[in-house]
Amino acid sequence: MGRTRSEMMAALPEARRRKIEARAAELVAEVEGLQELRKLAERSQADMAKTLKIKQPSVHKIEKRTDLYLSTLRRYVEAAGGTLELRVELPGKGTMHLTGVGDLV
Repeated sequence: MGRTRSEMMAALPEARRRKIEARAAELVAEVEGLQELRKLAERSQADMAKTLKIKQPSVHKIEKRTDLYLSTLRRYVEAAGGTLELRVELPGKGTMHLTGVGDLV
């Protein structure tokens, strides 16, 4: 019979186990798509529509799109109760926060 995940993890050296657990935590922290973000924020499409002052089918369309204006993404994130930050990483230059892009007028 096969081993369980717990048994396999217990058999690993502690340093390797910690590295795997840290990566698993990173993956859990990643949000795949706007629908998942909305669910994490415990908001329904109707809630989002009301906050955004649009109809629920429009929220559905926003969640299904893969290409959005930054201003639309910012409004959506703010309607979910969050804030949007744009981070740029350039080799040898470090990480910078990009401001003034997608701001609402």
